[in-house]
Amino acid sequence: MIVQGKDELGLSASMSDVWRILTDEERQMIRVHAKILHFKKNEMIYYEGDEPTDMMCLLKGKVKITKSGVGGRSQIIRMIKPIQYFAYRAYFAREPFVTNATAFEVSKICVIPMTVVESLVRSNAKLAMYLIRQLSVDLGVADARTVNLTQKHIRGRLAESLLFLKDSYGLEEDGATLSLYLSRDDLASLSNMTTSNAIRTLSNFVSEHIIGLDGRKIKIIDEERLRKISRMG
Repeated sequence: MIVQGKDELGLSASMSDVWRILTDEERQMIRVHAKILHFKKNEMIYYEGDEPTDMMCLLKGKVKITKSGVGGRSQIIRMIKPIQYFAYRAYFAREPFVTNATAFEVSKICVIPMTVVESLVRSNAKLAMYLIRQLSVDLGVADARTVNLTQKHIRGRLAESLLFLKDSYGLEEDGATLSLYLSRDDLASLSNMTTSNAIRTLSNFVSEHIIGLDGRKIKIIDEERLRKISRMG
């Protein structure tokens, strides 16, 4: 992890959603206390059981949120994309982190002390409503994923994960290849299945001309059919 000076924050552009609802004085408070951290690929950002101290905003890169399950198996709970805030729920809940955060690729993160965030929340109702809305959205997504990952069949789960990656991170210039390259282990974790099942289902999707594979690269050939498989479960 590398710490970068405040003069390179570029906060007003990078954190525009929050920036607009702060007063000039509050923006200055953020400038004074915020700092930039750089993480290498696969570097841990925080661990399950750590005490939360900062709200984080991913400025560049990708971050995965995981939780250790039975037998030490790691489950991907969600993926963080620019510009998205995370790591603040545990502080407001007055509990340690219940998940791990890892840089999925080289990532740049702005961190703001939670003591500062709490002070701003107490004085700025618009900021409080913004964070409540974000937590509510995250809870709704988590509820939906819980049902989908436990009730959908393997094909439906994998189809949903591929569409999630497409909708969250977009496609390459060809308009078909996912811009995020996941290992088969990570894709299986995101889909709540074994790696062997993920590999087998991907191969079935290839043979059915739904997707194409080139190493880690996944090309969506028939998005309509993929969405139908996801809906049907």
